[in-house]
Amino acid sequence: MTAAPPAAHAVGVHRTRIEWIDTDAAGIYHNSTVVRFVEAAEASLMAGLGLHGYFPVAPRVRYEVDFESPLFFGQDVRTVVEVVRIGTSSMTFAFKVWGEEFQGRPRARAAHGRYVTAHIGRDHASGAVSVPWPQEWVAALTGPVRSTGAVRSCDPGPAYSLE
Repeated sequence: MTAAPPAAHAVGVHRTRIEWIDTDAAGIYHNSTVVRFVEAAEASLMAGLGLHGYFPVAPRVRYEVDFESPLFFGQDVRTVVEVVRIGTSSMTFAFKVWGEEFQGRPRARAAHGRYVTAHIGRDHASGAVSVPWPQEWVAALTGPVRSTGAVRSCDPGPAYSLE
């Protein structure tokens, strides 16, 4: 199977606030917080598509992040994840994490990056071996936007575009 182009605007969005547990003693977020926010946005996308069995069979095999600005305790955050490539047994995502305006600081991109998941079989006894994505998952991720039925994407708004 050749790489399938992702559906237009197939994105997941996660909105949250930086909590004390997300920060160091100075009230600035830990870098690892980005991974949690990105996975929450990815979960939003997969749930919206009805792909509830995705996470147990889609481990991350590559992760790349550029950190650009701090996030602070109490600050609102929006994370946007987009599928940018679907291969036979791997999928590439791009993401951006935005810190909203906070205590006189303007809204700013805190981090952006890419990561790759691989589809593996459910039987891990013999190790994690990649297998092709189920055709119905590829169809859900690459099909046209439906006007009815399950929500399959969220509009992140022009200021949050991954383009």
